[in-house]
Amino acid sequence: MSISNSDYSKMTDKASPNSPVILNCVKAFIFGGGICLFAQILNFIFESAEISENEVKLATPSVIIIITAILTGIGVYDKIARHAGAGTIVPISGFANSVVAPALEFQHEGYVLGTAAQMFSIAGPVIVYGTVASTLYGLIIFIFKLY
Repeated sequence: MSISNSDYSKMTDKASPNSPVILNCVKAFIFGGGICLFAQILNFIFESAEISENEVKLATPSVIIIITAILTGIGVYDKIARHAGAGTIVPISGFANSVVAPALEFQHEGYVLGTAAQMFSIAGPVIVYGTVASTLYGLIIFIFKLY
C-alpha cells in the first residue's frame, strides 16, 4: 500500500499543528525586551555608581554574559527559552548561551575533545561571519574615508 503525496501532506499537517505566530511574536518581544531592559537597568546602576563610561560599557555585557552562563549551566535558561522563543536570542545572552550549552553537553567527552572542541560549534559561524562582516565594513569606511 502506497501513500500519495496529498495524503502524506494531510497526515503531516494533522500531526504538526500550526504555531501561534502572533503569540510567539509577543512572547519574543516581551522576553527579549525584558533582557534588554534588565541590561539598561544595570547600565543605569553602574553609571549612578560613578563608574567611568568605558568601565560601564564593559561591566554591563559582562554581567549579562555571566548571568546567562549561570542560568544555562543550571538549566534555567533553556526553560525560559521554551516560552520566550526568539526573544532569548538577544545578541549577548544568546551568544553566551550558544557557547555554554554545547560546552556542557559534551563535557563527558573530556576537556579537550569535548568541552573545548564543541564550545564554539554553534557560536563559531557567528564569530567567523561577524569578523568578516566587520572587516569588510572597516575596509569600506577606510577606502571611502567615511569618518
